[in-house]
Amino acid sequence: MKNTNHYAILMAGGIGSRFWPVSTTQYPKQFQDILGVGSTLIQATFHRLAKLMPSENIIILTHKDYKETVKEQLPQVKDDQIVLEPEMRNTAPSILLGALKIKKKNKDALILVAPSDHWIQGDTAFQENIEEAFQIVASEDKLITLGIEPTFPNTGYGYIQYKKDDAEGAKPVLKFTEKPSFKKAETFIEEGNYVWNAGIFIWSAAFIVESFQKYHPETFRLFEKGSEFYNTEKELEFLEENYHKAQNVSIDYAIMEKSDSVYVIPAKFKWNDLGTWKSLEDELPQDENQNTMVNGRLLPLNSTGNIIKTQNNKVVVLDGLNDFVVVEDDRVLLITPKKNIQEIKALREKAIEKFGEDLG
Repeated sequence: MKNTNHYAILMAGGIGSRFWPVSTTQYPKQFQDILGVGSTLIQATFHRLAKLMPSENIIILTHKDYKETVKEQLPQVKDDQIVLEPEMRNTAPSILLGALKIKKKNKDALILVAPSDHWIQGDTAFQENIEEAFQIVASEDKLITLGIEPTFPNTGYGYIQYKKDDAEGAKPVLKFTEKPSFKKAETFIEEGNYVWNAGIFIWSAAFIVESFQKYHPETFRLFEKGSEFYNTEKELEFLEENYHKAQNVSIDYAIMEKSDSVYVIPAKFKWNDLGTWKSLEDELPQDENQNTMVNGRLLPLNSTGNIIKTQNNKVVVLDGLNDFVVVEDDRVLLITPKKNIQEIKALREKAIEKFGEDLG
């Protein structure tokens, strides 16, 4: 029997511009089958969460432009489970809005906050970690985050330092560090009490609302004004009038880095935030020449270390191409050296500038 006090906020409002040209403003990466596995990222995430709670307790926070896409990809979701942000305002405002809506429905609610565009393998381990966190926050005022045991000194992730002790379970957080240098990341791994910040949170609705009141009162006051309208037909009107006034701030900066009640559970499941096309190499098999192919058939001639994503199982012939990204969608063919993978966002902007907004 699933616990009816368990709820989830599924964050689905981002653009994922580093996965351009497949991920665009009109059709961002959470609605794409980036890995070619037969389901989109939001579908995979929703089904994973639905094993932990009644599916009607999962609310999806997304930009107003994506309402129809959400309904198309998750037909089991009712309209009142889709919360539409009039503007993009980072994670803190949307999480507070979701928490206030859930708390109004159920004052005893426990909430899991999860990004919709990450890739997780090891559903059993994930469920065990979440259940453990729910048990803790049911009786204690704690803000829990899941940290991923680092496998190498990745400079693209944030890190969480926790207090070293022999106790199992949630550990007090000492410090959050944004993307470190390689040398610093190496030190973190050697020290052994650092984990990657996965952006997955668990807390009671009451305590996260209280934490906003204490640490980000301006945001709390703005959204608390709408309490009488939440979960009614007047909610959208309130948000249209007020959402743009919210400060553009992340939940880490607004709450997690300020609160003295933050704990981390070092998680055991395999996780990838799918930040760039390079992530495909970490998650998918490669041929004998270290080429990674998605949705196509590859003939590599003197070609190694490439990442290729095409459409309709197309045959791709590469001759003398090494360490490139080759990505095709209906309107754009992108070919760029892998070493420039972090520049794809800038390439997208240049293409939009020259050929028009509809490319982005």
